[in-house]
Amino acid sequence: MDEARFIDLDGVEKVFEVRRKAGFLRRERHEVRAVDGLSFGVARGEMVGYIGPNGAGKSTTIKMLTGILVPSGGRLRVAGIDPAKERTRLARRIGVVFGQRTTLWWDLPLRDSYALVRRMYRIPDARYRENLDRCVELLDLAPLLEVPVRQLSLGQRMRGDIAAALLHDPDVLYLDEPTIGLDVVSKAKVRGFLRDLNAERGTTVLLTTHDLTDIEQLCERVMVIDHGRLMYDGGLDGLHAVGESERTLVVDLERELPPIDGIPGTRTVKVDGPRQWLAFPAASSAAPVVAAVAAEYPLVDLSVREPAIEDVIATMYADRSAV
Repeated sequence: MDEARFIDLDGVEKVFEVRRKAGFLRRERHEVRAVDGLSFGVARGEMVGYIGPNGAGKSTTIKMLTGILVPSGGRLRVAGIDPAKERTRLARRIGVVFGQRTTLWWDLPLRDSYALVRRMYRIPDARYRENLDRCVELLDLAPLLEVPVRQLSLGQRMRGDIAAALLHDPDVLYLDEPTIGLDVVSKAKVRGFLRDLNAERGTTVLLTTHDLTDIEQLCERVMVIDHGRLMYDGGLDGLHAVGESERTLVVDLERELPPIDGIPGTRTVKVDGPRQWLAFPAASSAAPVVAAVAAEYPLVDLSVREPAIEDVIATMYADRSAV
């Protein structure tokens, strides 16, 4: 197996047939091409962001990578395994967290759900205890182990699902919105946990998210998919450059002042009393902008807002369609 392509897609397609009403009693068949000639490779131990608008084909791709869906065409391998033909064998090599769909048992306490996962994967006792203790500590799950899953908040359940997906030491981890519903502190814990997991165990991670901060802090590479096609594959800075996206510095001043002017690389986009909004290129560092504003203006508070992934992609596509 080529380690440079631990996950390997070559011209993969997925076509669904749907029936649409075409008259009072008549329906016509239509093809929906959810994934259209998708090709990419992910190396062992790589953490890759896989992003795009809703309906772009992300979930369909992940479902084919896990063997839940069978491709309509092309070639697909994960760790040298054809997911569609050897789904059971592949299941021992992968972990999956599907956003707001839990893999835990709804009416059972978290601890009992983990015990069932151990039996399903036939995890040796020592290995199970080691992995569970590590996940419980790093994801702050100790107070939740005796709580039925149905009583957990979305953020608590997400942490519980991440732990369940890792108990059997998978080689590949597919994550769909792993920080959804988490507060700032919990998000930082989950990101740190995933970063350590990748560094210490070499776990390959494919991450889908709408939170650009997840991508920035975890992934050196990002792939953008839309209408089932790969539109971009490279670094996040390159994506910002292609999409010409901007960050926003929100500045709270001690008093109402004229629009902030003269800060290199910025433009004031909005003023509301003592609060002002400054835009600057997303690929640039915020540090010099913050330092310049703090040195010249009476500051009370400030914050940096990241561009929405949808806005970055929309700008990128608008530029391409205009060519």
